[in-house]
Amino acid sequence: MVDPVDAIGKARAAVTERVELPGMSLMEHLEELRKRIIHSAIYLALGFFTAFYFHEQLFSIVQIPLDRLHLPVTNKLNYMHPMDPMNYYMYVSFVGGAILASPFVLYQVWLFIAPGLYQKEKRFVVPFMAATVGLFLAGASFGYFFVLPGALKVLIVGFGSRFNPVITVEDYTSFFLSVILGLGISFELPILIFFLAMFGIVSPKFLWKNIRYAILLIFIVAAVITPSPDPWTMCIYALPMLALYMIGIAVAWWVHPDRRRKKENAAAAA
Repeated sequence: MVDPVDAIGKARAAVTERVELPGMSLMEHLEELRKRIIHSAIYLALGFFTAFYFHEQLFSIVQIPLDRLHLPVTNKLNYMHPMDPMNYYMYVSFVGGAILASPFVLYQVWLFIAPGLYQKEKRFVVPFMAATVGLFLAGASFGYFFVLPGALKVLIVGFGSRFNPVITVEDYTSFFLSVILGLGISFELPILIFFLAMFGIVSPKFLWKNIRYAILLIFIVAAVITPSPDPWTMCIYALPMLALYMIGIAVAWWVHPDRRRKKENAAAAA
């Protein structure tokens, strides 16, 4: 027999979860946004100055994939303008500082959207922070240790074997960051699906129904970033992204409002 007191308590809890969240005026939203932007800018500035203090170490890290090619000519980067070396250190320090400050900036993003979430949804802050930073580092590491060395070897040692490479600071930095940041951002796919599903924009059914188009898009992206023209290498790059899409479907099922409402209704009826 169901305890009436317990049933009333569960019903009250379910109703409480469905109570509308307190609204904020436009000016309050703008003030909150300004506050979060200022805090994020401070964290980015601190990250930049910290990274610039170690700019020589950052240069060595960026240079390692090129040094390992053991080119017949010098591995030193060339520059065409007197400002290029300083711009290189500034640019690398900014990116390194942004990565260093990313957990604090992401926390500001979470604080901005948290007032629009239910109490149960706010508990996702720790998984959100850990997953966002972890996935970005996983994608950047995949690019640094596998994609970038493979691309340099194929493009410079393979296709460029009959030519004398003159690699400039600007070109190498652009290529390096496009691979590292591109893969780091692409590995954030489950986080994107997390927010789209939590706000009811996409559903697990929709993601599964359109998986064929997702696979096509993933292989197109893999073909663009793959340094080697053979299909096996392209598959190696596409498989992690496909696995992340499947993880995203599971995440969408976990946080979608329909599932949460069914769970609440079952708890209220128990």
